Parts: sequence; C-alpha cells; structure tokens
Amino acid sequence: MSREGTGIGVLVVDDDAMVCRHLRTILGSAPDIEVRGEAYDGAAALEAVLRHRPDLVLMDLRMPGVDGLTAIEQISRMQSPPVVVALTTFDRDEYVMRALRSGATGFLLKSTPPEDLLDLVRVAADGHTVMSPAATRRLLASAEDRRNERESESELVARLTEREHQVLGCLGEGLSNTRIARRLHLSEATVKGYVSRLLVKLDCGNRTQMGLLAARSGVPGPEPRR
Repeated sequence: MSREGTGIGVLVVDDDAMVCRHLRTILGSAPDIEVRGEAYDGAAALEAVLRHRPDLVLMDLRMPGVDGLTAIEQISRMQSPPVVVALTTFDRDEYVMRALRSGATGFLLKSTPPEDLLDLVRVAADGHTVMSPAATRRLLASAEDRRNERESESELVARLTEREHQVLGCLGEGLSNTRIARRLHLSEATVKGYVSRLLVKLDCGNRTQMGLLAARSGVPGPEPRR
C-alpha cells in the first residue's frame, strides 16, 4: 500500500492553510493514513511529491501561481506517479472535468464528512475511482446543455456488445475490477481486458470518465446473479 510501509502516505495541497489543517486533522485520526506533508500551490506540490513520495495527493484545483490542473498534468507524467484526487467546492464544474482529463482518478468535495473522507481515501489509494455522490449529480446536471456531446456518447454506447455494456454499467456504479468480476462471474483478467477495450472504444482517459459517461448515458449496472 504505502511506499514507505507506514500506511497510506497522503500529500495535502490547498492554498488555504486552514483547509490543509482541517484535512490533516481528519486524516491524522486514522491509524492507517499518514499525512506526509502539505503544499500551498501547484509548484510546491510537484516538489513535495518528489520529496515525500506520497501514495495519494489531495489536490485543490484553483490556486494562485501554478494551479492544480497544471500540477495534475505534470504529476501524471512522472514515473510511478501517485494517485491524485481533485478537491473542489464546485464553484466551477468545468475545472473538475479538466482535472479528470488531466489524470485525476476522482474528485471529492471539501465538505465531505470526515468518516466518508477516510473511507474514500482508502478506496482511492487501492486504485479505485472515487466520486462524491453530490458532486456527480451536479456534474451530470451541468452537462444537460451538452446535447451534441451526449448524442455522440449515446452512439458510442450503442455500438458496445452486451458484455461491454454490462461492464460499463458496473463502472458507472464505481465498482472495482474484483467486484465486477464477481458480479458478472468473470475472471479479473477478463474484466481488465474489457476495461482496456472500453477505454479505447469510448475515447476515455480513465475509469472515472467512463463512470461518468455511463451515468450520463443511463447505462444501468447488471443485476447480481443469484
């Protein structure tokens, strides 16, 4: 899990010192999470990633100087980059979409309750997508006027096979490969193959983008087989 074997190493990045202190207090209350450091702008975040080698970075998007979007792009180009989760207050929804395209594996509201935040950090550190439900609903609402984009996505989804459709529905529920394999009675290797093909077919950069596409397109998760 951790590159230093002492739990999930987290770097907190926000230009508001009070926000950093708040997040440090919450994260520090968990025995399996270690706050490796803080940074207050994107440039400092890049230096801190190289210095502290965190497993996960909680990245504010709007900061003076080098902003979070630029920092996410540069971190994603590093060798063995950490997981990056965008932090947002959702005053500008397009920033979140750009963060996902730049390499963020999920996004959380800064107002996420402490217990939920701890659980979501653990899930993200294990390599799974994390999306605050309230944040997802707002993203979908803000996309209502993107008619051409939605029509294009619907056409792509319509070309999928039945099994690919089922896997996409599971991604829309935020399921990991392991849980998708159990749900569909497939091997994890087979699920990984489907996910890789879906990334290409749907022209998505990561699982989070596919999950949002599934939600926008109304693709349901398959019912668990009994």
